Amino acid sequence: MANTNQEKLSILRRKQVEKRTGLSRSTIYLRIQEGTFPRPINLGARAVGWLENEIEEWLMSRMEIRNNS
Repeated sequence: MANTNQEKLSILRRKQVEKRTGLSRSTIYLRIQEGTFPRPINLGARAVGWLENEIEEWLMSRMEIRNNS
């Protein structure tokens, strides 16, 4: 089983990712294809989600780019 010392993993669904990032559905999938956005994980036959910590890391990287410009 998972290590109890690990942080709890939270899954964000697409609408939540859109709200957090301000990106549209099409932009999210375009950036995934470009390799510039975290890939989703399959949750079921027609469901995907993103790890919350990966989305947070992506947002932090965007802030670093802004701050270094």
